Amino acid sequence: QVRLVESGGGLVQAGGSLRLSCSASGSIFSINMGWYRQAPGKQRDLVATITSGGTTNYADSVKGRFTISRDNAKNTLYLQMNSLKPEDTAVYYCTARLLDWGQGTQVTVSS
Repeated sequence: QVRLVESGGGLVQAGGSLRLSCSASGSIFSINMGWYRQAPGKQRDLVATITSGGTTNYADSVKGRFTISRDNAKNTLYLQMNSLKPEDTAVYYCTARLLDWGQGTQVTVSS
């Protein structure tokens, strides 16, 4: 089991940027990681994933705006979010293998 702690959320105006971080309690070297988000009253949806080998996958709604990356030496996962839109407002969760989840970090984008 890996303990995950997200950070970097906040309030930003539309068009702005944020970088989320997810710090893991142990090695993530061989673990597929991902970011999901949940808006109020909606289900938790995929944002982006990255395999242990570095292959990435993105939801259509964030392609070209968000970038997922990982630093295995620091046991940290990142999500760079650019050109943010009000519809990106949600709680963002980090996951390891879809088994372990962080507590989430709130991202609010104002119009």
